[in-house]
Amino acid sequence: MPAPVTIAVDRSVCIGAGQCALTAPDVFTQDDDGYGTVRPGRETAGGTMLREAVRVCPVRAITVHDARDPGA
Repeated sequence: MPAPVTIAVDRSVCIGAGQCALTAPDVFTQDDDGYGTVRPGRETAGGTMLREAVRVCPVRAITVHDARDPGA
């Protein structure tokens, strides 16, 4: 079982390309302004498509941290 993670999208960096929502629609969506956001209740999701969504973000607005790390 993968380690639990915490996921965040930095709105000050996000350009609304939507690659996260296209790649991992079970984790990400776009808000009313078109910016990527983590779906409610999915802030600690994981999996291969999450890692792929992080990889394809053109501005690297997505961060994933080990949820067990209190300093993350």
